[in-house]
Amino acid sequence: MGLLSMLKRLRSSPDKELRILLLGLDNAGKTTLMKKLASEDVSHITPTQGFNIKSVQADGMKLNVWDIGGQRKIRPYWRNYFEFTDILIYVVDSADRKRVDETGFELNELLSDDKLAGVPVLVYANKQDLALAAKASEIAQELNLHLIRDRPWQIQACSGIRGEGIKEGLEWISQNVKKK
Repeated sequence: MGLLSMLKRLRSSPDKELRILLLGLDNAGKTTLMKKLASEDVSHITPTQGFNIKSVQADGMKLNVWDIGGQRKIRPYWRNYFEFTDILIYVVDSADRKRVDETGFELNELLSDDKLAGVPVLVYANKQDLALAAKASEIAQELNLHLIRDRPWQIQACSGIRGEGIKEGLEWISQNVKKK
């Protein structure tokens, strides 16, 4: 299913926009997930040097997904995209155990920013199709997600390449945007 078909029911009132910010370290799979959501080919993905945006207009809704590059030199610019964010999707490379501390630090920085206060966060534990991938429950523990008390959050195991687990994450988003 594409982005439109999955997110169609997120907003019931017309002329509303849903702004989704897609962040994570470089090589976590953000662009792959975004392309999979939009039902695009994921066989040739290159590192995002700035940002990608996918906008879909349908039935009085405008859905904007912002995929911002995750290289260390780009991360200070993430905050330029925080304003008016409805949902934060944070993507973790579950097979890159060497960078768990780094990704945890970056996630905590995001969650402590006033512009993202109360914004629901979905953590995709990506690359579950790889043999060395940590389980979503392990990632949740290592990132101390259980300590998040100021917003709804969810961790979802997924494989951006295979498209597994993406739908379940979007269903969680649908339920939590309504509560916001």
